[in-house]
Amino acid sequence: MAEMNHKCFELYRECAANAGLTAENTVISGCIGPKGDAYQTNQGLTPKSAQAYHSEQIETFKAAGVDIVTALTLNTTDEAIGIAKASAQAGIPSVISFTIEKNRKLRSGETLKQAIEIVDAATSSAPAYYMINCSHPVDFGPALGNEPWANRIRGLRANASSLDHGTLCQLGHLEEGNPDELANQYVDIRAAHPTMNVFGGCCGTDYIHVEKIGRALLAAA
Repeated sequence: MAEMNHKCFELYRECAANAGLTAENTVISGCIGPKGDAYQTNQGLTPKSAQAYHSEQIETFKAAGVDIVTALTLNTTDEAIGIAKASAQAGIPSVISFTIEKNRKLRSGETLKQAIEIVDAATSSAPAYYMINCSHPVDFGPALGNEPWANRIRGLRANASSLDHGTLCQLGHLEEGNPDELANQYVDIRAAHPTMNVFGGCCGTDYIHVEKIGRALLAAA
């Protein structure tokens, strides 16, 4: 696993170089996911055990020279706290990306506001910023308030489809949704939250969605 991680970062750097990006203008992110199923709550995982579990891979990232650790599709604050602490211990900035359900809460029950405030309080605001991924704008958009806590959210990686997680898992194919509609939804969210500056796609998206999102955001700017 450690060898594969190192090879991945070599590929990242090669892709950046081929795109004409200089090393000082490229952020290499080590991406990790939750322990177990992202759509199920790992009841036995505490902040301490999460920190111990993820520390080994984060240390591997450090040895490979990554700039930041991005934890995607987290559905509990306990695991988010553990990852943020493990990253801080390794001396690497972290990004915590939550996924929310149709009820606009994490699977562990917290609202986005509560989740961010809980993690910040437990880690002395260790995460560099927060993201939302594996949810659709119709679900997470209304959960974004205009209070200071929302400024901690700097990135979005939305699903192409507004179907719930359980339905998406049972389809047997990736639901592509409407790329133009998704791009316009990104523009609306960015207009309401101008501090956001990291954008991509999650389930069902591909280079078509990402290109349309990028072009729409640039045009709006």
